[in-house]
Amino acid sequence: MTRKNRKVTIPVSIGYGMTDIMGGGAFTVIGAWLLFYYTTFVGLSPIQAASIVAIARIVDAIVSLFMGSFTDHFYKNFLGKKFGRRRFFLLIGAPLMLVYILLWLNGMNFWFYLAVYLAFEIIAAMVLIPWETLPSEMTKDFNDRTKLSTCRMFLSASGTFLATFIPGVLIGWLGEKNADAYLINGVVFAVLFMVCVFISWKVSWEREITPEMMQEMEKKRQTGNAAQTLTGVIKLFKDYASTLKIRAFRKHLAIYLFSFTAKDIYNTVFVFFCVYCLHVSSSLAGTLLSMSIVGLPVTLVAGFAIIKYGPSRLYVFAYSMMLLCLGGFFLVYQFPTENKVLLLVILAGFYQVGRCVLEFTPWNVFPFIPDIDEMVTRQRREGLFAAVMTFSRKTTVAIATFAVGLLLQSGGFVKGSLQQPQEAITTIVMLLFIGTAGLLLVAMWQALTFHLNKRTHRIFVDELDRLKANGNKQSVTPEARKVVEDLTGHRYDTLWSDATVDDAVISTAELSKSYMPK
Repeated sequence: MTRKNRKVTIPVSIGYGMTDIMGGGAFTVIGAWLLFYYTTFVGLSPIQAASIVAIARIVDAIVSLFMGSFTDHFYKNFLGKKFGRRRFFLLIGAPLMLVYILLWLNGMNFWFYLAVYLAFEIIAAMVLIPWETLPSEMTKDFNDRTKLSTCRMFLSASGTFLATFIPGVLIGWLGEKNADAYLINGVVFAVLFMVCVFISWKVSWEREITPEMMQEMEKKRQTGNAAQTLTGVIKLFKDYASTLKIRAFRKHLAIYLFSFTAKDIYNTVFVFFCVYCLHVSSSLAGTLLSMSIVGLPVTLVAGFAIIKYGPSRLYVFAYSMMLLCLGGFFLVYQFPTENKVLLLVILAGFYQVGRCVLEFTPWNVFPFIPDIDEMVTRQRREGLFAAVMTFSRKTTVAIATFAVGLLLQSGGFVKGSLQQPQEAITTIVMLLFIGTAGLLLVAMWQALTFHLNKRTHRIFVDELDRLKANGNKQSVTPEARKVVEDLTGHRYDTLWSDATVDDAVISTAELSKSYMPK
């Protein structure tokens, strides 16, 4: 469903961002508590618990690759024309959020948990991939997109806070050894996620279908044979690889993957660190994680800061803050004091400031990447880029989670025991500090040379619009040429020509036809 002349107001931005209560909340709960729950209550070994996450996310990552291309071309059938090529998946995904409850049933076997987690990951991808493209669909304005992304990240921070605060409260209320706390938590969040996704569907819209899209819809679609479909799949993967030809996207992806994986390792190991290394309760660990509430005001400040200072400076600030706090946690572990709890609360609060900015910045940058790609390919490929980011993210999370489980088990971790051998404790400490800090340092290295910001984007879009209006390429200003070449990674003279639309780009549309309902 498309709508003309809609304005991106604050209520609209809030409604759009509601889905990230699910995006931020669901996977925060999973990252912080799932391995602990499965190894402590369900009786799975660390490597079994980690395998559930790893296997499901790798399978889901592959599915996600096709989801981006599928939504790019979903407008060609009845459902896409009636409900929107992106928004349709929010509508059907809302009630499916209730699958989340099944993750927290006690007494099931490994295969049950694997099947349920795989189902939830696929449902989440079906919702998040098209939803992530909506800012590019709803507006071209930098400030409006920032408004959408700021509200999104504010609500994501709210979801993250709820995902750490509510489990801690329930564990404290029902008892450290009561598995029902986790099930009740799952029910509460599943209903919340369902409502949030439905609201995002209700308030959002998509760009008008262009004449080129209309012409494509009128073409007769033919069903290809198996060989043609296989060829199309190969070409589709070339499409995904072609996104890495955009320099700004390469840097953006590296920053995103290294920093978010660092955050994931921290979240996964932190409860283990608190319970087994610092010898504090899991409910206190939940309280420390729930210091993410500081992310609510920080998100609002970051929304203004990214416009004034640009993404690169925000990245450096976030990583520096997190690294300093990791150093503080290490000192508390090495030199216990009577004020340990107070120090942990303070450090957790400052860490969450950095984490909030870390999460806020990449998804504020993402809506501008397809603009840069358009200069190279003369295509709008929002879904393709969203799919690549989702695939890469889920693959790295799978690898990192499995590595954590493998290292915990090889480090002598004993499932179901509240007392762990020194070897296991050392492994937990090394994972938290060396793993998290090392990845953050790599992300910071990439961020220092990332030049996409409000000023460069405006220069870039002005040049893109000039060329769309049949402007002469020889009339480009030196500043515009420099910005275009820096962000695309291509010489200006090779851009915006028919030759830039190669067979790989065209193949995306061809493959999608074979998957469209006839």
